[in-house]
Amino acid sequence: MVRNFLFSMVASLLVWAQAAMAQDSVYVQIEAQPSLSVAEDRLRDYADMLPDVNGFELGRGWYGIALGPYSRDEAGRVLRSLLAQRLIPNDSYIEGPDRYGQRIWPIGAGPALAQPLPTPDIAEAPEPQVADETPREARASEALLSRQEREALQIALQWAGYYNAAIDGAFGRGTRASMSDWQAANGYETTGVLTTAQRAELFRQYNAVLEGMDIQSVRDTQAGISIDLPLGAVAFDRYDSPFAHFEPTGEVADARVLLISQPGDRDRLAGLYEIMQTLDIVPLEGPRDRNRDSFTLTGQDNRIVSHTEARLENGAIKGFTLVWPAGDEDRRIRILNAMKASFTPIDGVLDPAVIAEDSQSVDLVAGLAIRQPKQTASGFFVDWQGRVITTDAAIENCSRITLNDDYNAEVMATDPSLGVAVLRATQPLAPNDVAQFRDGTPRLQSEIAVAGFPFGGVLPSATMTFGRLSDLRGLNGEDTLSRLSISTLEGDAGGPVLDDGGAVIGMLVPHDAGGRQLPDDVNFAANSAAVQAVLSRAGIAPQVTQGLSRLDPVDLTQKATAMTVLVSCWE
Repeated sequence: MVRNFLFSMVASLLVWAQAAMAQDSVYVQIEAQPSLSVAEDRLRDYADMLPDVNGFELGRGWYGIALGPYSRDEAGRVLRSLLAQRLIPNDSYIEGPDRYGQRIWPIGAGPALAQPLPTPDIAEAPEPQVADETPREARASEALLSRQEREALQIALQWAGYYNAAIDGAFGRGTRASMSDWQAANGYETTGVLTTAQRAELFRQYNAVLEGMDIQSVRDTQAGISIDLPLGAVAFDRYDSPFAHFEPTGEVADARVLLISQPGDRDRLAGLYEIMQTLDIVPLEGPRDRNRDSFTLTGQDNRIVSHTEARLENGAIKGFTLVWPAGDEDRRIRILNAMKASFTPIDGVLDPAVIAEDSQSVDLVAGLAIRQPKQTASGFFVDWQGRVITTDAAIENCSRITLNDDYNAEVMATDPSLGVAVLRATQPLAPNDVAQFRDGTPRLQSEIAVAGFPFGGVLPSATMTFGRLSDLRGLNGEDTLSRLSISTLEGDAGGPVLDDGGAVIGMLVPHDAGGRQLPDDVNFAANSAAVQAVLSRAGIAPQVTQGLSRLDPVDLTQKATAMTVLVSCWE
């Protein structure tokens, strides 16, 4: 009897027209679920209230709940009527049949490409109109508001820029003044009491920023998370432990959501905290907060704002990340607040073995790009305080400089004419070895070696390249340069040039220094005397030697790589 009554109530308010041709049939899409069992439960609930309920596979493990099929005009009237009655979610929309796959409800009903349903010819009910009120009537209608509704009104006034006091649901002098200010700004009489229609307009303005965001409740039983997500901006793409990836739909550039789910303990939570900060989607600038059982990370640059939070409960780490374009704060904050308020761990946790095949790369973590510097070079330690010399080209236009990825550094001195820069770490750093500069002239055609990071940070330590000392001057007779017969790569620039005993005879400069295009095996080094002069002007007393005993290649490599540093320049 209840079901028949509800069907009768809905039918009396819906507008039905004659059935259209099959090629114009559409559906009213009302809900999507990432679980078949949950979708079936919701389908039963809707079928008890509404006619024409259908369930379809949407692909990628999602299931859609829709009403229809109807002609397009008919579907529009059905959508408006049901929204007015609040019988379906306010982000429901019209969808074509080609969006749907196999039908799962009603069983045996056939494919989505069916004729629109014929419906009774019942007169259309007029759309509800909200009449304006006198101040006395406005106070009476306001008195019926619940505390939650009164707080929501203050939140909307605060968002609009008219209220800056506590959200307490108490309409005192501050709230009344903000109502008057809003009324004045919107062309209403300034009574300090909003009528029903004015409250509706305020909330319309408040919610307008979310148009097209299609915020829906997502219940992901595989990840074990229930949360409201902006499905107009992101769509589920894949699982790649420990993340469920929701990629941009194209509606909002750079929008992305991750659901975080993995078995774990406090050590794994701490490890996740560190890993997240290496990702490109988590900019370095922003507050961080971590305790034993939870953490939050917020990062912002000129492109994106990223917020991550995760917590450990009952042996599972669960959380989420929202990535949103910078400069769209109204929408981002509203969506983030909705996600925070709705985030609920449920049964289930993502299997650590779920790994996407295309995410296996040294530059990726679970399918997410690791943050990369805009350029890298080599350098080497010149004293036991951890100060480093490198090429000045490596530090041009950097917002941040790091040594060996882990230590922030700042510029102490530069010599543009020689092309060198001196750096110091901004935190304690203990070198494994430091340069011993050769005092005196090395022998022409003697064996030399260069230590460096030609492949950036891909390899864990510096590599060695061997060659010969061709000349004690540059091509134009520069007495600060030495010419080398050696083939190096761009990332080697800034690395130490050593003789066969491990004494430093110079620093490798970029291959095309001065705009010259040279053969691959022709390179130059700022010689030992010139480098020592720069260090002295910076207040550094380098170690000097008259010469060291010849080392075998293994020992030379060990000594050279111990003093060599990866220098990274970040945006």
